[in-house]
Amino acid sequence: MTQETILANATLVLPQETLRGSIVLRDGVIAALDQGTSVPPGAIDCAGDTVAPGLVELHTDNLERHMRPRPKVDWPHAAAILAHDAELASVGITTVFDALRVGSIPSPIARGGYRRYARPLASDILGLRAAGALKISHHLHLRAEICSETLLDELDEFGPEDRVRLVSLMDHTPGQRQFVDISKFEEYLRGRYGITKADFDEYALFLAGLQAERGAAHEAGAVAAAGRLGAALASHDDTTEAQVAVSAGHGVTVAEFPTTENAAAACHRHDIAVIMGAPNLIRGGSHSGNVAASQLAEAGLLDIVSSDYVPGALLHSALRLGALWGNLARGIATVTRTPAHAMQLLDRGELSQGLRADVIRIHAQGDVPILRGVWAAGEKVG
Repeated sequence: MTQETILANATLVLPQETLRGSIVLRDGVIAALDQGTSVPPGAIDCAGDTVAPGLVELHTDNLERHMRPRPKVDWPHAAAILAHDAELASVGITTVFDALRVGSIPSPIARGGYRRYARPLASDILGLRAAGALKISHHLHLRAEICSETLLDELDEFGPEDRVRLVSLMDHTPGQRQFVDISKFEEYLRGRYGITKADFDEYALFLAGLQAERGAAHEAGAVAAAGRLGAALASHDDTTEAQVAVSAGHGVTVAEFPTTENAAAACHRHDIAVIMGAPNLIRGGSHSGNVAASQLAEAGLLDIVSSDYVPGALLHSALRLGALWGNLARGIATVTRTPAHAMQLLDRGELSQGLRADVIRIHAQGDVPILRGVWAAGEKVG
């Protein structure tokens, strides 16, 4: 049976422009696009509301938040995945790369902060997907923590059949990258886990030794794993031009959250797309004291936005960028077409005939978006 939805009299966000028209969703794909304000029988009259592609999220910690809503509280995986999936659908995200940390620290000094969980959680995500229980499209993003004890063993647990499309090289050793200012790392860790100053100092020294001992082997192993899995490779928190040069040498194609404008500019010189966090953009700056996303946007150095730890910020940030640049289509592209194409998902991310019918309807309340409909592969999910 043919399933069809027509959204008419809408402001359509096309790859390079916006125009008033209608869009036909039929059997999971975009069947037609027409210009004009007419409303055919049976169509939904959008009354000028914006209709855009469904959002593509490359880096989100949201699933971990559902799995561990409080320190030392482990929520059942299936319930956490379904809640995460429903939350993302409710904010217009129709494709997500679920970020799973690989590389744990079982030594008691970590005080339970980084346990091993990625392989069983990935199996649960893939099982729910196979059962048709998920509203949106899920892929896996392995966050390979270089400063860890178990990274190589955990990477070996994944194969090409696991829908891993992105591997990022993470190194949270205090004193570099995101935590050049060690006091920021101390503030984060002590605030989250309630440890003492002495405990923190001991742990920071342990991490520095761990990175010195295993960092090079872990980095090489993660790069090799991305190739074996057929996944794109991302850097994380590049701070210097030298770090970007190393990333480029590894074949990195996207840079998550470079911490300085110099690093972001170096990424562009190496044809590496720059991802920045939506919370950084909405808040007006980084919570870690690093470069502001708006600064990179104004310099033409921001390509992709990630919701990071606030799913609802993704669409909000795209509208804010559209206003900043005076180009709504360009702002929307940072959360749709550009991330999709960076991951070689060429069947989605724009309103074009024949592509997946991942579509959202937006009513703007000032600069805050109100979603009035979300369709994933033509099915209404929000």
